[in-house]
Amino acid sequence: MDFGPLIDQKRERFHEIEKEVASSSLFENPKRAREVMREHSGLKALLDNWDRLEKSVRELEENREMAAGSDVEFAELAQAEIPPLEDRVDQLSRSVQYALLPPEPHEDRDAIMEIRAGTGGNEAGLFAADLYRMYSKYAEAHGFKIEELEGSGSELGGFKEIIFKVSGQSVFRALRYESGVHRVQRVPLTEAQGRIHTSTATVAVLPEAEEVDVEIRPEDIRIEVSRAGGPGGQGVNTTDSAVQVLHIPTGKIVRCQDGRSQQKNKEKALAILRSRLLEEKQLEEAEKYSAHRRSLIGSGGREEKIRTYNFPQNRVTDHRINLTLYNLDLFMEGQLDEMVNALQTSDIEQRLKEAGLNAVASDSASGNSPNRAG
Repeated sequence: MDFGPLIDQKRERFHEIEKEVASSSLFENPKRAREVMREHSGLKALLDNWDRLEKSVRELEENREMAAGSDVEFAELAQAEIPPLEDRVDQLSRSVQYALLPPEPHEDRDAIMEIRAGTGGNEAGLFAADLYRMYSKYAEAHGFKIEELEGSGSELGGFKEIIFKVSGQSVFRALRYESGVHRVQRVPLTEAQGRIHTSTATVAVLPEAEEVDVEIRPEDIRIEVSRAGGPGGQGVNTTDSAVQVLHIPTGKIVRCQDGRSQQKNKEKALAILRSRLLEEKQLEEAEKYSAHRRSLIGSGGREEKIRTYNFPQNRVTDHRINLTLYNLDLFMEGQLDEMVNALQTSDIEQRLKEAGLNAVASDSASGNSPNRAG
């Protein structure tokens, strides 16, 4: 398949966007400015990767020719360069194909994550805390920022619930596949007989909603304030800083009490509410996906069992793509990249197949220039 014409269109669009970025009036409209800068960044990454792909394909062709030549020394050197070049071509091909796909809604947004203890009593609360620590480590390794929005502790240092925001470059794209039921199999700290127990925690990953995504009319919400309870220091506990927001049309309730400021807690509660309402809209849209794709990566529903963490075997298994890794110890330290990449690849491959954009990788790896692929 020849992607040259598509790339030419993207290049023309990039030049148009650059003129708009240079305009002094762009930032008079903040919403438009965000959209333009996001498109500019995406187009720049696509065109940079395309140029790198063309260069890498040429280098791969040259090394294959030298590897087949009569000069033994040059042939050996060229042969050694072929595997890393093939890997680079494959990676860049995948990036180009992904960028050519129509963008999925909100994939470049920050994310609001909610972790709740499920079945298993205190052990479930401890597992919820372990998952929070795992995602915090992953965020730290990738330069993401974690902001805790609301939490409810359980006995032994666990969580009944923890809600937090993850900010950074394309956070929702990286973490969106974490939504679902996470199951742990291990010997709890409270188990005297050494028996393995099974517990669960649910994870929901929501794109941070902007005010333009979801309209919350003042008459549709009821806001109540009260004195914050639980740990948090004297200043928190002696002021009416806790905020509870009820969305009357849906019956959804959000409560925030972590901060000293009533206004800050109100803003956090409304941010969580907007994201939950946006999640409902997304789930409705998900019903339009192909049945195959839903079975491949799941619906993203909170009720779907997606992963098992087996501590005695040092094993983590994702049930959606049948991937098992035997590095659970490192996984719990935030080293999720192999799993995240596999989930993204599975999703992208299906999207490419549905869009008919699945020729670049195979053509490029076989030595054909991307501009001549067909």
